[in-house]
Amino acid sequence: MRLPRLFRTTSFRLTLIYATVFTLSVAVLFAIIYWSTAGYMSRQMDEAADIQLASLLQGQPAAGLDHLQREVQEAVSNAPAGAFFLLQNSAGKVLAGNLPAHAPRAGVLETTRPSLFENETEPHGYRGHGVRTVDGSFLFVASDNFQLEEMQELIVRAFAFALCVTLVLALGGGAFVSASLLRRVEAVSQTSREIIEGNLTHRMPVTGSDDEFDHLAISLNNMLDRIEGLMEGLRQVSNDIAHDLRTPLTRLRQRLERGRRRATSVEDLQEALDGSIDQVDQILETFGALLRIAQIEGGSRRQTFAKVDLTDLMLSMVETYQPVAEERAQRLDHAIADGLIMIGDRELLVQMLANLIENAIRHAPERAVISLEAGLDGGRLRIIVRDNGPGVPQVFHDRIFQRFFRLEESRTTPGSGLGLSLVAAVATLHELEITLADNRPGLVVSLQSTGR
Repeated sequence: MRLPRLFRTTSFRLTLIYATVFTLSVAVLFAIIYWSTAGYMSRQMDEAADIQLASLLQGQPAAGLDHLQREVQEAVSNAPAGAFFLLQNSAGKVLAGNLPAHAPRAGVLETTRPSLFENETEPHGYRGHGVRTVDGSFLFVASDNFQLEEMQELIVRAFAFALCVTLVLALGGGAFVSASLLRRVEAVSQTSREIIEGNLTHRMPVTGSDDEFDHLAISLNNMLDRIEGLMEGLRQVSNDIAHDLRTPLTRLRQRLERGRRRATSVEDLQEALDGSIDQVDQILETFGALLRIAQIEGGSRRQTFAKVDLTDLMLSMVETYQPVAEERAQRLDHAIADGLIMIGDRELLVQMLANLIENAIRHAPERAVISLEAGLDGGRLRIIVRDNGPGVPQVFHDRIFQRFFRLEESRTTPGSGLGLSLVAAVATLHELEITLADNRPGLVVSLQSTGR
């Protein structure tokens, strides 16, 4: 039969392993305690027997066997329950004591209680010490090992109880921990299945315990946010391509068709073809921009990151675009701090700043002032491009970096609506956070390092 899922989890298997190791450890500890305690009590009994023997043999052999016999009889009469004595002559005859005769053997002897005590409810053994006297007689002193056997039984019972409790607690704790982990894993699995079915808005549950499962859930949620953003961008690109490229392709077809119908000379046909080629170039430029944005968002350009002298780069940009601004009767100012260094792709940073400056120059009127600023704000790099042109309405601030988005819905001016999308892609690649603000009038575009 297939085991329940709980008992097939890795955490439960680990619990069984730990329970086995702990049980073995308890068994070793029990063995050490058992033999140490039993040995200690046995030594105590042996020492008591030796002391009693020394007391009985005091004055021997000068006092004679009769004196020893009287001493043993007196010891038997005064002995507490559980104390045993035996004195027998060299022929094996019992002279005194409360034990039956047995083969004389010097040293420690441990045996069961003899038959004369069979009327006792529980027969116990005894342990004692025997010696041979000079005249060949045998003296044996022993005590009941009832306490030793009780202690041993008590240790065994305590160990058995402790072992059972250990196993129950280990298995119960393992089942509880496994069930808890299984619930967390099942929650992740359920969320994953819902995401696979197409619901990208679901996220892994975070309990707030700040454990490894929460860390994993947070990482997965960040990854899902990124995937959802990419998927949303892909859907947006597909829709935008369908809408925004349909118009130039329709115009291209109409131009070609008109040229075919109306061209009466080679010059007319050449003019139609030249116009069509220009439109094809614009379409190819749009696709090139899309591919460039996709490449940047893929993150492969991080491999080319190196130290960039941002101060020198931005001063070069100012030098390049000042004549362009002057041609439109505008002014390009700058306030760039010295020694600004960042890690990034110089070419992409140039493209990002060029798009922002060109966007400001294109949309600002004559006599407008465009400012390029850079410096450190609380230890974090901050780049600002501001102008006093018409600006962007607040409602469009969240959409301005979307692909193909343009404030001019008629699309009569040149452009594809991809310039600021490329800016957003480059900023994200370089971990720069973009914010828009109203310059009253005009627009302020701020890029600040996230500090991650």
